[in-house]
Amino acid sequence: MIPRFQAGQEQHKWLDALLEVGAIIIEKVATPASIETFNRDLQPEYERVGAGFQNDFNGYRTRRVGGIAAHSHEFQTLFTHPDVLSLANGVLGPRCETIRVGSTTAIEILPGEDAQVIHADDTIYPKEYLPFEVQISALWALDDFTEENGATRVIPGSHYNGPHPDDAEQPSFSAEMPRGSIVVYLGSTLHGGGANRSDKPRRALVNTYALGWLRQEENQYLTLNSDTVSSQPDNVRRLLGFQVHGPNLGVWPQDPDGKWFES
Repeated sequence: MIPRFQAGQEQHKWLDALLEVGAIIIEKVATPASIETFNRDLQPEYERVGAGFQNDFNGYRTRRVGGIAAHSHEFQTLFTHPDVLSLANGVLGPRCETIRVGSTTAIEILPGEDAQVIHADDTIYPKEYLPFEVQISALWALDDFTEENGATRVIPGSHYNGPHPDDAEQPSFSAEMPRGSIVVYLGSTLHGGGANRSDKPRRALVNTYALGWLRQEENQYLTLNSDTVSSQPDNVRRLLGFQVHGPNLGVWPQDPDGKWFES
């Protein structure tokens, strides 16, 4: 089973449960107003570019949008949520000086979509050289997640198995949760979107947090234009990657800590 918690309760147990099981659910973290705003902002983008990401892996009845920081200011409320950042820093902090966002994706699974192949997100990196967790994922429920509408399926404990091929035969559990909740899982935990057998779309936002010295999955420096970046608060820009890792890695003249002149 996936350990389940209520927002603001038993927070001292969250990190240990995530490391032990590989995934946890925290119910009703985001406010209804925040979810409403985000869904409203992203709907035109699903219509405009969502079908462009359709393929065997993503599905052919699923619409996706990347570069989320450019499409909704409400995104920063979600991906800088202190409870989520606490988990990200708890998992990744021992291996880096700063963390950063790896990818940002809004997902709309339409009725009739089949279940996604079971996979681990961290296979984008050469994990055979990195024998520790390199990222975690935060998947926000923008609609109620149910077995019927394609709630993400997770294989608890799969993070102990090391690099593994897609394996749909292992027992998986559906991350059913109310709108505004979140399932957080390690980069090495096997999971996949469920089949949508309902008559309505199932929307979600997933973003990853990665070790600050790794290259980001989504190139924020090219995805976002300078006006979008300059309009963001300092903590958001830093999470998007606009800061140096340590004293030397990623320096540039406009570094907010002035390390360009010290490197």
